[in-house]
Amino acid sequence: MPTHRSFPPPRYQTKKQALPLFTMQSFYLAIIGVGVLGYVGVDAVNSLAPTINLSGACNIKGNVSINSGERIYHIPGQKFYAETKISPQYGERWFCSEAEARAAGWRKASR
Repeated sequence: MPTHRSFPPPRYQTKKQALPLFTMQSFYLAIIGVGVLGYVGVDAVNSLAPTINLSGACNIKGNVSINSGERIYHIPGQKFYAETKISPQYGERWFCSEAEARAAGWRKASR
């Protein structure tokens, strides 16, 4: 006769078991986080809209001179148009027309 009885494993959770990965609190925090990220993301995209060239129609490059800080725009066909790179972090941007560039206070490149 055995000296002890064997019992089936308990049907309840013990403290040693891991907590579930998904809880209602984490769900609510995720929803709030996505909402805040969506709102901030929309603001960031709207504020960068003038610096992003989304179509081929806006092909005038607004460049800031490294030496003088002067704001100069380049149109296709000018001498340094192909070499000019737009860096939004330095305040450079794309324009859709020369009138738009002049209205923003930029001057046309001489070459």
